[in-house]
Amino acid sequence: MNSMAFSLPKISPFSPIFRLKTLIIVTIISFALVFVSGTDRGSVGNGGDELYREILRDETVERIKELGKISDADGFLERTFLSPASIRAIELIQSWMMDAGLKTWVDQMGNVHGRFEAANSTAETLLIGSHLDTVIDAGMYDGSMGVVCAISALKVFKLNGMLGELQRPVEVIAFSDEEGVRFQTTFLGSAAVAGILSGSALQISDKSGIKMQEVLRENSLDATEESLLQVKYEPKSVWGYVEVHIEQGPVLESIGCPLGIVQGIAGQTRLKVTVKGSQGHAGTVPMFMRQDPMVASAELIVLLESLCKHPESFLAYDDQCGGFTRESLAGLVCTVGEISCWPSASNVNFTVDIRAMDDTVREAIIFEFSKRLDKICDNRMVNCSTENKHTAKAANCDSELSLQLKHAAHSALKKMTVDLQGDVPLLMSGAGHDAIAMSHLTKVGMIFVRCRGGVSHSPEEYVLDDDIWATGLALLQFLETST
Repeated sequence: MNSMAFSLPKISPFSPIFRLKTLIIVTIISFALVFVSGTDRGSVGNGGDELYREILRDETVERIKELGKISDADGFLERTFLSPASIRAIELIQSWMMDAGLKTWVDQMGNVHGRFEAANSTAETLLIGSHLDTVIDAGMYDGSMGVVCAISALKVFKLNGMLGELQRPVEVIAFSDEEGVRFQTTFLGSAAVAGILSGSALQISDKSGIKMQEVLRENSLDATEESLLQVKYEPKSVWGYVEVHIEQGPVLESIGCPLGIVQGIAGQTRLKVTVKGSQGHAGTVPMFMRQDPMVASAELIVLLESLCKHPESFLAYDDQCGGFTRESLAGLVCTVGEISCWPSASNVNFTVDIRAMDDTVREAIIFEFSKRLDKICDNRMVNCSTENKHTAKAANCDSELSLQLKHAAHSALKKMTVDLQGDVPLLMSGAGHDAIAMSHLTKVGMIFVRCRGGVSHSPEEYVLDDDIWATGLALLQFLETST
């Protein structure tokens, strides 16, 4: 018996049935391609994408809150250089870096690094960073927000399969010390990376008399001058440094804009003033013979305020200061921080903080204050001395890098349908940041984020969740267009 072949009838490509089937197949493929491109790649153009909201806002906010609970104190946030709480924060940051697909390590100054190596590993590296330490009774956004936002942006790249498209290595650094609370010297972490931290810093002691070298050794870190040199990055290996930070001022809130771009950072000098007098009996030593250091200190503090409120009163008559302008004097701020009587009432110590956008103005204030200090102390029969605890020159942000950040911020805010009354604002920073130290290594740029009431260094510090989202989108846009 012969077998018979069985086949379906052929359909003409010109028949209506063929055209209908083709249309259905093409439609299905088109929908599939749109779905894949929208979920797998997820460009910044889709600012409302669920993935972005989940990672750049929700998860980032929760992580900032989690870091805010890691404290050395009960009832308030305190996390200083290589304290027990700082070590716990380091471990947590490392876990988040690994979650984002980054290779992570801790250097000899306690800085946490998370790095993605691009296909072109010889290309200059983009560094993104901020700090993990806090002041005493701190808010949870200062420093930590910048670190977590950077990690989150790279995590989105990982989830979208876009890390491999980065044209240069990208490295997130969580600096161990920016505030300078423990050793009264700021930017320890970033100064080491920038190569400007002196080996003598290892001998600085905290209030308990513990040297920095001992603190490093207690945490299994190599506390030698040679090890500090290993922390330093070579300028030729770095493309630039970007930092995200809360504004710590009221300008962005006053104009209703979530983000701003920093043009420059004020220079800063910290002085420790010591006034030594004599412990005279409250009732038996006549007024004209008294050597009260507290009264002399009070006069010096009022002097400092007067010099900085009215600098034109003495700068205007100094032939060497004829170049000062209203603009150069506008950013001048002088404050007194800690005041203590130690070891007895005959000894008063207080700290002075002088900041200005113009380094020459800052130096002129220091000179004038020191000159008048000697006269006041002579008149009051007390001995006075000043010790320079920290000096950082003013830093200008790179104009090209700032423009790239400005475009990225504008794009992010536009995608979030923020009603911009004009362009993304340009700001000057009166607060010091790690970018000051990093400017000695490479070009720097900064994004400021709006904070409620301009409040910082306080538990009242607060940033809107959507402003954190906008920050993440801006970083994402910057990474896409600049790397």
